[in-house]
Amino acid sequence: MSEQSDLPELGLVSLLRFAWRQLTSMRTALILLLLLGVASIPGSLIPQRPQNPMKVQDYFTNNPTLAAWMNKFSLFDVFGSPWFSAIYILLFISLIGCVLPRTFDHLRASRALPPLTPANLDRMEFFQTWEGDGSELAQSRKWLEAKRFRIREFEGSISAEKGYLRETGNLFFHLALILILVGVSLGALFGMKGEAIVNVGDRFTNTPTTYDSLSYGKLFRDQSLSPFVITVDNFIAKYDPATNAPEDYTLNVSVVSKPGATKVKRIIKVNAPLQFGSTNVYLQANGYSPVVTVRDKSGAIVLQGPIPFLPQDANLTSIGAIKVPDSNPQLGFVASFLPTAARDKVRGGFSIYPEALDPKLLFSVWTGNLGLDSGIPQSVYRIDTSKMKKIGLESLTLGQTYKFSEGSISFDGVTPWVNLQVVRDPGKMYSLAGGILAILGLLGSLFTRRRRIWIRMLANGKVEVAGLAKSGVPGLENEIALLVADLKKDGK
Repeated sequence: MSEQSDLPELGLVSLLRFAWRQLTSMRTALILLLLLGVASIPGSLIPQRPQNPMKVQDYFTNNPTLAAWMNKFSLFDVFGSPWFSAIYILLFISLIGCVLPRTFDHLRASRALPPLTPANLDRMEFFQTWEGDGSELAQSRKWLEAKRFRIREFEGSISAEKGYLRETGNLFFHLALILILVGVSLGALFGMKGEAIVNVGDRFTNTPTTYDSLSYGKLFRDQSLSPFVITVDNFIAKYDPATNAPEDYTLNVSVVSKPGATKVKRIIKVNAPLQFGSTNVYLQANGYSPVVTVRDKSGAIVLQGPIPFLPQDANLTSIGAIKVPDSNPQLGFVASFLPTAARDKVRGGFSIYPEALDPKLLFSVWTGNLGLDSGIPQSVYRIDTSKMKKIGLESLTLGQTYKFSEGSISFDGVTPWVNLQVVRDPGKMYSLAGGILAILGLLGSLFTRRRRIWIRMLANGKVEVAGLAKSGVPGLENEIALLVADLKKDGK
Protein backbone atom coordinates (compact mmCIF):
# COMPACT_ATOMS: atom_id res chain seq x y z
CA MET A 1 0.00 0.00 0.00
CA SER A 2 1.48 3.33 -0.99
CA GLU A 3 1.90 5.92 1.69
CA GLN A 4 -0.42 8.89 1.49
CA SER A 5 1.28 12.21 0.98
CA ASP A 6 0.82 14.75 3.75
CA LEU A 7 -1.77 17.42 3.03
CA PRO A 8 -0.31 20.93 2.94
CA GLU A 9 -1.31 23.21 5.79
CA LEU A 10 -3.50 26.19 5.03
CA GLY A 11 -1.64 29.46 5.03
CA LEU A 12 -3.02 32.65 6.54
CA VAL A 13 -4.35 33.94 3.20
CA SER A 14 -6.01 30.61 2.40
CA LEU A 15 -7.52 30.44 5.87
CA LEU A 16 -8.94 33.95 5.56
CA ARG A 17 -10.31 33.14 2.10
CA PHE A 18 -11.99 29.99 3.48
CA ALA A 19 -13.50 31.94 6.42
CA TRP A 20 -14.78 34.64 4.03
CA ARG A 21 -16.45 32.07 1.78
CA GLN A 22 -18.13 30.44 4.77
CA LEU A 23 -19.31 33.79 6.14
CA THR A 24 -20.69 35.01 2.79
CA SER A 25 -22.58 31.83 1.94
CA MET A 26 -26.37 31.98 1.79
CA ARG A 27 -26.58 29.24 4.41
CA THR A 28 -24.61 31.35 6.90
CA ALA A 29 -26.76 34.41 6.14
CA LEU A 30 -29.94 32.43 6.88
CA ILE A 31 -28.47 31.07 10.13
CA LEU A 32 -27.46 34.59 11.23
CA LEU A 33 -30.92 35.91 10.34
CA LEU A 34 -32.47 33.18 12.49
CA LEU A 35 -30.06 33.97 15.33
CA LEU A 36 -30.96 37.66 15.12
CA GLY A 37 -34.64 36.80 15.50
CA VAL A 38 -33.95 34.50 18.46
CA ALA A 39 -31.67 37.10 20.08
CA SER A 40 -34.47 39.70 19.84
CA ILE A 41 -36.82 37.61 22.00
CA PRO A 42 -35.27 38.60 25.37
CA GLY A 43 -35.58 42.25 24.36
CA SER A 44 -39.35 41.89 24.05
CA LEU A 45 -39.85 39.81 27.21
CA ILE A 46 -37.43 41.45 29.66
CA PRO A 47 -37.73 45.15 30.62
CA GLN A 48 -35.11 47.21 28.81
CA ARG A 49 -33.15 49.96 30.56
CA PRO A 50 -33.33 52.52 27.68
CA GLN A 51 -37.14 52.22 27.46
CA ASN A 52 -38.22 51.58 31.05
CA PRO A 53 -35.52 52.07 33.72
CA MET A 54 -38.13 51.97 36.50
CA LYS A 55 -39.16 48.39 35.67
CA VAL A 56 -35.51 47.39 35.52
CA GLN A 57 -35.00 48.88 38.97
CA ASP A 58 -38.03 46.94 40.24
CA TYR A 59 -36.46 43.77 38.80
CA PHE A 60 -33.28 44.42 40.79
CA THR A 61 -35.34 45.08 43.92
CA ASN A 62 -37.45 41.93 43.63
CA ASN A 63 -34.79 39.55 42.23
CA PRO A 64 -31.37 40.98 43.07
CA THR A 65 -29.32 37.82 42.45
CA LEU A 66 -31.01 36.88 39.17
CA ALA A 67 -30.95 40.50 37.99
CA ALA A 68 -27.21 40.74 38.64
CA TRP A 69 -26.55 37.69 36.47
CA MET A 70 -28.89 38.95 33.75
CA ASN A 71 -27.13 42.30 33.79
CA LYS A 72 -23.77 40.60 33.16
CA PHE A 73 -25.16 39.29 29.88
CA SER A 74 -26.70 42.69 28.97
CA LEU A 75 -30.23 41.27 29.05
CA PHE A 76 -31.57 44.63 30.25
CA ASP A 77 -30.13 46.31 27.14
CA VAL A 78 -30.32 43.55 24.54
CA PHE A 79 -30.24 45.72 21.43
CA GLY A 80 -27.20 47.63 22.65
CA SER A 81 -25.30 44.56 23.85
CA PRO A 82 -22.00 43.46 22.28
CA TRP A 83 -23.31 39.99 21.40
CA PHE A 84 -26.41 41.35 19.63
CA SER A 85 -24.26 43.88 17.76
CA ALA A 86 -21.89 41.06 16.74
CA ILE A 87 -24.76 39.04 15.21
CA TYR A 88 -26.08 42.15 13.49
CA ILE A 89 -22.70 43.13 12.00
CA LEU A 90 -21.93 39.57 10.87
CA LEU A 91 -25.34 39.37 9.16
CA PHE A 92 -24.69 42.71 7.48
CA ILE A 93 -21.29 41.57 6.17
CA SER A 94 -22.67 38.16 5.15
CA LEU A 95 -25.51 39.66 3.12
CA ILE A 96 -23.20 42.11 1.36
CA GLY A 97 -20.64 39.43 0.57
CA CYS A 98 -23.37 37.06 -0.61
CA VAL A 99 -25.56 39.41 -2.65
CA LEU A 100 -23.14 41.83 -4.30
CA PRO A 101 -21.17 39.20 -6.28
CA ARG A 102 -24.47 37.64 -7.40
CA THR A 103 -25.64 41.09 -8.49
CA PHE A 104 -22.58 41.67 -10.68
CA ASP A 105 -22.90 38.17 -12.17
CA HIS A 106 -26.57 38.79 -12.90
CA LEU A 107 -25.82 42.13 -14.58
CA ARG A 108 -23.29 40.44 -16.86
CA ALA A 109 -25.70 37.59 -17.61
CA SER A 110 -28.58 39.98 -18.33
CA ARG A 111 -26.53 41.65 -21.08
CA ALA A 112 -25.41 38.35 -22.59
CA LEU A 113 -27.18 36.76 -25.55
CA PRO A 114 -29.39 33.70 -25.02
CA PRO A 115 -27.55 30.35 -25.29
CA LEU A 116 -27.25 28.66 -28.68
CA THR A 117 -29.93 26.25 -29.81
CA PRO A 118 -29.20 22.72 -28.49
CA ALA A 119 -28.25 20.07 -31.04
CA ASN A 120 -31.04 17.69 -29.95
CA LEU A 121 -34.24 19.67 -29.49
CA ASP A 122 -36.25 16.49 -29.19
CA ARG A 123 -34.80 16.07 -25.69
CA MET A 124 -36.19 19.41 -24.54
CA GLU A 125 -39.65 20.06 -23.12
CA PHE A 126 -42.82 20.12 -25.29
CA PHE A 127 -40.97 19.29 -28.50
CA GLN A 128 -42.96 19.69 -31.74
CA THR A 129 -42.03 19.29 -35.42
CA TRP A 130 -43.85 19.70 -38.74
CA GLU A 131 -43.33 20.46 -42.41
CA GLY A 132 -42.73 24.17 -42.88
CA ASP A 133 -42.80 26.60 -45.80
CA GLY A 134 -39.64 28.60 -44.95
CA SER A 135 -41.38 31.62 -43.37
CA GLU A 136 -41.42 30.22 -39.84
CA LEU A 137 -38.21 31.89 -38.62
CA ALA A 138 -39.30 35.37 -39.66
CA GLN A 139 -42.77 34.85 -38.24
CA SER A 140 -41.49 33.40 -34.97
CA ARG A 141 -39.08 36.35 -34.58
CA LYS A 142 -42.00 38.75 -34.93
CA TRP A 143 -44.10 36.78 -32.42
CA LEU A 144 -41.28 36.49 -29.87
CA GLU A 145 -40.40 40.18 -30.10
CA ALA A 146 -44.03 41.04 -29.44
CA LYS A 147 -43.86 38.88 -26.29
CA ARG A 148 -40.66 40.69 -25.16
CA PHE A 149 -38.31 37.72 -25.56
CA ARG A 150 -34.61 38.34 -26.08
CA ILE A 151 -33.62 36.75 -29.38
CA ARG A 152 -30.43 35.26 -30.81
CA GLU A 153 -30.30 33.95 -34.39
CA PHE A 154 -27.62 31.50 -35.51
CA GLU A 155 -27.39 29.19 -38.54
CA GLY A 156 -31.09 28.79 -39.30
CA SER A 157 -32.31 28.75 -35.72
CA ILE A 158 -33.63 31.16 -33.12
CA SER A 159 -32.90 31.02 -29.41
CA ALA A 160 -35.24 33.14 -27.27
CA GLU A 161 -35.24 33.77 -23.54
CA LYS A 162 -37.52 35.61 -21.14
CA GLY A 163 -37.97 35.97 -17.38
CA TYR A 164 -34.74 37.54 -16.14
CA LEU A 165 -36.95 39.66 -13.89
CA ARG A 166 -37.31 36.61 -11.64
CA GLU A 167 -33.63 36.63 -10.70
CA THR A 168 -33.64 40.44 -10.68
CA GLY A 169 -36.51 40.42 -8.18
CA ASN A 170 -34.70 37.91 -6.01
CA LEU A 171 -31.59 40.10 -5.97
CA PHE A 172 -33.64 43.23 -5.32
CA PHE A 173 -35.19 41.50 -2.32
CA HIS A 174 -31.80 40.72 -0.81
CA LEU A 175 -30.38 44.15 -1.67
CA ALA A 176 -33.44 45.66 0.01
CA LEU A 177 -32.62 43.72 3.18
CA ILE A 178 -29.19 45.35 3.16
CA LEU A 179 -30.83 48.77 2.69
CA ILE A 180 -33.13 48.07 5.65
CA LEU A 181 -30.13 47.09 7.78
CA VAL A 182 -28.39 50.33 6.73
CA GLY A 183 -31.47 52.32 7.79
CA VAL A 184 -31.68 50.55 11.15
CA SER A 185 -27.95 51.08 11.69
CA LEU A 186 -28.19 54.81 10.98
CA GLY A 187 -31.06 55.10 13.42
CA ALA A 188 -29.21 53.15 16.10
CA LEU A 189 -26.05 55.25 15.67
CA PHE A 190 -27.31 58.77 14.98
CA GLY A 191 -30.96 58.70 16.15
CA MET A 192 -32.67 59.70 19.38
CA LYS A 193 -36.04 59.23 21.03
CA GLY A 194 -37.52 61.05 23.98
CA GLU A 195 -40.86 61.68 25.66
CA ALA A 196 -42.11 64.52 27.79
CA ILE A 197 -45.45 65.27 29.45
CA VAL A 198 -46.35 68.94 29.04
CA ASN A 199 -49.33 70.65 30.62
CA VAL A 200 -51.43 73.03 28.56
CA GLY A 201 -49.94 76.49 29.05
CA ASP A 202 -46.43 75.17 29.76
CA ARG A 203 -43.36 75.34 27.55
CA PHE A 204 -41.11 72.53 26.31
CA THR A 205 -37.48 73.33 25.48
CA ASN A 206 -35.58 70.69 23.54
CA THR A 207 -32.82 70.10 26.08
CA PRO A 208 -32.00 66.82 27.87
CA THR A 209 -33.26 68.02 31.28
CA THR A 210 -36.83 68.65 30.05
CA TYR A 211 -37.46 65.04 28.99
CA ASP A 212 -39.17 62.42 31.15
CA SER A 213 -37.36 59.68 29.23
CA LEU A 214 -34.58 60.04 26.69
CA SER A 215 -32.40 57.60 24.77
CA TYR A 216 -29.60 58.37 22.32
CA GLY A 217 -27.98 56.47 19.49
CA LYS A 218 -24.40 55.39 20.02
CA LEU A 219 -22.97 58.43 18.18
CA PHE A 220 -25.64 60.99 19.06
CA ARG A 221 -24.63 63.88 21.33
CA ASP A 222 -26.49 66.59 23.24
CA GLN A 223 -25.22 69.18 20.78
CA SER A 224 -27.14 67.43 17.98
CA LEU A 225 -30.54 68.24 19.53
CA SER A 226 -32.55 70.71 17.45
CA PRO A 227 -32.79 73.99 19.46
CA PHE A 228 -36.59 74.42 19.26
CA VAL A 229 -39.06 75.58 21.91
CA ILE A 230 -42.73 74.54 21.95
CA THR A 231 -45.43 76.24 24.01
CA VAL A 232 -48.62 74.21 24.40
CA ASP A 233 -51.45 76.71 23.81
CA ASN A 234 -54.50 74.46 23.71
CA PHE A 235 -55.54 70.83 23.39
CA ILE A 236 -58.93 69.78 22.02
CA ALA A 237 -60.14 66.19 22.28
CA LYS A 238 -63.40 65.11 20.62
CA TYR A 239 -65.19 61.92 21.65
CA ASP A 240 -68.21 60.03 20.36
CA PRO A 241 -70.93 60.46 23.02
CA ALA A 242 -72.45 57.09 22.12
CA THR A 243 -69.30 54.96 22.36
CA ASN A 244 -66.84 57.23 24.23
CA ALA A 245 -64.34 56.49 21.43
CA PRO A 246 -61.99 59.32 20.43
CA GLU A 247 -62.83 61.06 17.15
CA ASP A 248 -60.09 63.66 16.90
CA TYR A 249 -57.18 65.16 18.81
CA THR A 250 -55.90 68.65 18.00
CA LEU A 251 -52.91 70.24 19.69
CA ASN A 252 -52.32 73.96 19.10
CA VAL A 253 -48.78 75.11 19.84
CA SER A 254 -46.51 78.11 19.44
CA VAL A 255 -43.08 77.25 18.07
CA VAL A 256 -39.69 78.94 18.05
CA SER A 257 -37.54 76.83 15.72
CA LYS A 258 -34.19 78.33 16.83
CA PRO A 259 -32.87 81.13 19.04
CA GLY A 260 -33.86 84.51 17.65
CA ALA A 261 -36.53 83.08 15.31
CA THR A 262 -40.06 84.43 15.21
CA LYS A 263 -42.72 82.51 17.16
CA VAL A 264 -45.23 80.81 14.83
CA LYS A 265 -48.48 78.93 15.40
CA ARG A 266 -48.66 75.25 14.47
CA ILE A 267 -51.12 72.35 14.79
CA ILE A 268 -50.09 68.81 15.73
CA LYS A 269 -52.35 65.83 15.16
CA VAL A 270 -51.86 62.12 15.80
CA ASN A 271 -50.71 61.37 12.24
CA ALA A 272 -49.39 64.84 11.44
CA PRO A 273 -46.23 65.49 13.48
CA LEU A 274 -44.35 68.74 13.79
CA GLN A 275 -41.08 68.63 11.84
CA PHE A 276 -37.73 70.25 12.56
CA GLY A 277 -35.45 68.93 9.83
CA SER A 278 -34.97 65.22 10.53
CA THR A 279 -36.61 65.55 13.97
CA ASN A 280 -40.34 64.89 14.34
CA VAL A 281 -42.55 65.78 17.30
CA TYR A 282 -45.56 63.45 17.68
CA LEU A 283 -48.70 63.75 19.77
CA GLN A 284 -48.45 60.46 21.64
CA ALA A 285 -51.03 60.51 24.46
CA ASN A 286 -53.08 62.78 26.69
CA GLY A 287 -54.51 62.94 30.18
CA TYR A 288 -55.30 65.30 33.04
CA SER A 289 -53.37 67.14 35.72
CA PRO A 290 -55.44 68.04 38.80
CA VAL A 291 -54.48 71.50 40.09
CA VAL A 292 -54.01 71.38 43.88
CA THR A 293 -52.83 73.62 46.68
CA VAL A 294 -51.28 71.98 49.77
CA ARG A 295 -50.73 73.95 52.97
CA ASP A 296 -48.90 72.97 56.17
CA LYS A 297 -50.10 73.44 59.79
CA SER A 298 -49.29 77.15 59.74
CA GLY A 299 -51.27 77.74 56.54
CA ALA A 300 -48.20 78.31 54.38
CA ILE A 301 -48.35 76.98 50.83
CA VAL A 302 -45.90 74.08 50.41
CA LEU A 303 -47.13 72.87 47.00
CA GLN A 304 -49.28 74.48 44.33
CA GLY A 305 -49.91 73.65 40.69
CA PRO A 306 -50.96 70.89 38.26
CA ILE A 307 -49.86 67.30 38.98
CA PRO A 308 -49.93 64.90 35.95
CA PHE A 309 -51.93 61.71 36.54
CA LEU A 310 -51.57 58.50 34.52
CA PRO A 311 -54.69 57.24 32.63
CA GLN A 312 -55.73 53.64 33.34
CA ASP A 313 -58.58 53.12 30.87
CA ALA A 314 -60.28 54.60 27.82
CA ASN A 315 -62.38 56.91 30.00
CA LEU A 316 -59.17 58.37 31.47
CA THR A 317 -59.69 57.12 35.01
CA SER A 318 -56.25 58.09 36.29
CA ILE A 319 -53.89 57.43 39.17
CA GLY A 320 -51.21 59.69 40.54
CA ALA A 321 -49.08 60.71 43.48
CA ILE A 322 -48.88 64.14 45.05
CA LYS A 323 -45.53 64.39 46.83
CA VAL A 324 -44.81 67.28 49.22
CA PRO A 325 -41.16 67.00 50.30
CA ASP A 326 -41.01 70.64 51.53
CA SER A 327 -43.53 70.14 54.35
CA ASN A 328 -42.49 69.12 57.84
CA PRO A 329 -43.16 66.24 58.19
CA GLN A 330 -43.18 65.22 54.51
CA LEU A 331 -46.61 64.51 53.02
CA GLY A 332 -47.78 62.19 50.27
CA PHE A 333 -51.18 61.74 48.63
CA VAL A 334 -51.98 58.44 46.90
CA ALA A 335 -54.71 59.61 44.55
CA SER A 336 -57.12 58.81 41.73
CA PHE A 337 -58.71 61.29 39.36
CA LEU A 338 -62.10 60.75 37.69
CA PRO A 339 -62.88 63.13 34.78
CA THR A 340 -66.62 62.29 34.88
CA ALA A 341 -67.14 60.64 38.24
CA ALA A 342 -69.44 57.69 38.94
CA ARG A 343 -69.53 55.00 41.60
CA ASP A 344 -70.97 51.53 42.18
CA LYS A 345 -70.60 48.87 44.87
CA VAL A 346 -68.38 46.60 42.78
CA ARG A 347 -65.94 48.97 41.06
CA GLY A 348 -66.00 51.82 43.52
CA GLY A 349 -65.15 55.16 41.94
CA PHE A 350 -64.57 55.30 38.19
CA SER A 351 -65.01 57.60 35.18
CA ILE A 352 -67.86 57.08 32.73
CA TYR A 353 -66.65 59.57 30.08
CA PRO A 354 -63.18 60.82 29.06
CA GLU A 355 -64.04 64.54 29.16
CA ALA A 356 -63.78 66.41 32.47
CA LEU A 357 -67.53 66.98 32.88
CA ASP A 358 -67.79 66.17 36.59
CA PRO A 359 -64.22 65.80 37.90
CA LYS A 360 -63.45 64.29 41.27
CA LEU A 361 -60.20 63.72 43.18
CA LEU A 362 -59.96 60.72 45.52
CA PHE A 363 -56.93 60.33 47.79
CA SER A 364 -55.42 58.99 50.97
CA VAL A 365 -53.02 61.14 53.01
CA TRP A 366 -49.70 59.76 54.25
CA THR A 367 -46.98 61.27 56.39
CA GLY A 368 -43.37 60.19 56.83
CA ASN A 369 -40.22 59.88 54.69
CA LEU A 370 -40.98 59.93 50.95
CA GLY A 371 -37.57 58.39 50.21
CA LEU A 372 -36.67 61.04 47.61
CA ASP A 373 -33.14 61.35 49.01
CA SER A 374 -32.33 57.62 48.83
CA GLY A 375 -30.74 57.85 45.38
CA ILE A 376 -33.09 55.16 44.03
CA PRO A 377 -35.24 56.31 41.07
CA GLN A 378 -38.95 56.60 41.83
CA SER A 379 -42.05 56.73 39.71
CA VAL A 380 -43.74 60.14 39.76
CA TYR A 381 -47.10 58.35 39.76
CA ARG A 382 -46.58 56.19 42.87
CA ILE A 383 -45.49 56.50 46.49
CA ASP A 384 -43.78 53.82 48.58
CA THR A 385 -45.91 53.95 51.73
CA SER A 386 -44.19 51.02 53.47
CA LYS A 387 -42.46 53.43 55.89
CA MET A 388 -45.21 56.05 56.10
CA LYS A 389 -48.30 56.55 58.26
CA LYS A 390 -51.80 56.99 56.87
CA ILE A 391 -53.58 59.99 58.44
CA GLY A 392 -56.57 60.65 56.19
CA LEU A 393 -58.91 59.50 53.41
CA GLU A 394 -61.15 61.83 51.37
CA SER A 395 -62.58 62.79 47.97
CA LEU A 396 -62.97 66.32 46.61
CA THR A 397 -64.90 68.01 43.83
CA LEU A 398 -63.79 71.25 42.22
CA GLY A 399 -63.31 74.07 44.72
CA GLN A 400 -63.40 71.89 47.84
CA THR A 401 -60.75 71.73 50.58
CA TYR A 402 -59.89 68.92 52.97
CA LYS A 403 -58.20 69.70 56.29
CA PHE A 404 -56.21 67.10 58.20
CA SER A 405 -53.87 67.06 61.20
CA GLU A 406 -50.78 68.19 59.27
CA GLY A 407 -52.38 70.77 56.99
CA SER A 408 -54.88 70.93 54.10
CA ILE A 409 -55.31 70.25 50.39
CA SER A 410 -57.56 72.11 47.93
CA PHE A 411 -58.77 70.85 44.54
CA ASP A 412 -58.56 74.03 42.44
CA GLY A 413 -59.01 72.87 38.84
CA VAL A 414 -58.05 70.54 36.00
CA THR A 415 -55.43 71.09 33.28
CA PRO A 416 -55.07 68.72 30.29
CA TRP A 417 -51.61 67.39 29.52
CA VAL A 418 -50.14 65.90 26.35
CA ASN A 419 -47.28 63.49 25.89
CA LEU A 420 -44.88 64.74 23.21
CA GLN A 421 -42.68 62.13 21.59
CA VAL A 422 -39.58 63.58 19.94
CA VAL A 423 -37.93 61.25 17.43
CA ARG A 424 -34.92 61.68 15.20
CA ASP A 425 -34.39 58.72 12.90
CA PRO A 426 -32.10 59.55 9.97
CA GLY A 427 -32.35 56.00 8.64
CA LYS A 428 -36.12 55.66 8.38
CA MET A 429 -36.28 56.70 4.70
CA TYR A 430 -33.68 54.08 3.85
CA SER A 431 -35.68 51.47 5.75
CA LEU A 432 -38.90 52.58 4.02
CA ALA A 433 -37.24 52.42 0.60
CA GLY A 434 -35.80 49.01 1.50
CA GLY A 435 -39.21 47.74 2.55
CA ILE A 436 -40.83 48.90 -0.71
CA LEU A 437 -38.02 47.41 -2.80
CA ALA A 438 -38.24 44.15 -0.87
CA ILE A 439 -41.97 43.84 -1.64
CA LEU A 440 -41.46 44.71 -5.32
CA GLY A 441 -38.56 42.29 -5.59
CA LEU A 442 -40.55 39.53 -3.93
CA LEU A 443 -43.49 40.09 -6.29
CA GLY A 444 -41.18 40.02 -9.30
CA SER A 445 -39.52 36.85 -8.05
CA LEU A 446 -42.82 35.07 -7.33
CA PHE A 447 -44.82 36.00 -10.43
CA THR A 448 -42.18 36.01 -13.17
CA ARG A 449 -41.55 32.77 -15.10
CA ARG A 450 -38.13 32.25 -16.63
CA ARG A 451 -38.17 30.12 -19.79
CA ARG A 452 -36.42 29.51 -23.09
CA ILE A 453 -37.86 28.69 -26.53
CA TRP A 454 -35.95 27.41 -29.55
CA ILE A 455 -37.02 27.26 -33.21
CA ARG A 456 -34.94 25.55 -35.90
CA MET A 457 -35.39 25.17 -39.66
CA LEU A 458 -33.89 21.91 -40.93
CA ALA A 459 -32.47 21.39 -44.43
CA ASN A 460 -35.33 19.01 -45.31
CA GLY A 461 -37.91 21.77 -44.63
CA LYS A 462 -39.02 20.56 -41.21
CA VAL A 463 -39.54 23.01 -38.33
CA GLU A 464 -38.58 22.07 -34.76
CA VAL A 465 -39.82 23.90 -31.67
CA ALA A 466 -39.04 23.13 -28.03
CA GLY A 467 -38.54 24.95 -24.74
CA LEU A 468 -37.22 24.78 -21.21
CA ALA A 469 -38.75 26.23 -18.06
CA LYS A 470 -36.44 26.99 -15.14
CA SER A 471 -37.43 25.13 -11.97
CA GLY A 472 -40.37 23.58 -13.80
CA VAL A 473 -42.58 26.69 -13.54
CA PRO A 474 -45.94 26.25 -15.34
CA GLY A 475 -47.06 28.09 -18.46
CA LEU A 476 -44.39 27.07 -20.96
CA GLU A 477 -46.54 24.40 -22.63
CA ASN A 478 -49.33 26.88 -23.29
CA GLU A 479 -46.87 29.47 -24.60
CA ILE A 480 -45.29 27.00 -27.06
CA ALA A 481 -48.75 25.92 -28.16
CA LEU A 482 -49.68 29.53 -28.96
CA LEU A 483 -46.43 30.02 -30.90
CA VAL A 484 -46.91 26.84 -32.91
CA ALA A 485 -50.53 27.74 -33.66
CA ASP A 486 -49.43 31.18 -34.92
CA LEU A 487 -46.72 29.67 -37.13
CA LYS A 488 -49.00 27.05 -38.63
CA LYS A 489 -51.77 29.55 -39.22
CA ASP A 490 -49.53 31.87 -41.20
CA GLY A 491 -47.97 28.93 -43.03
CA LYS A 492 -51.25 27.86 -44.58
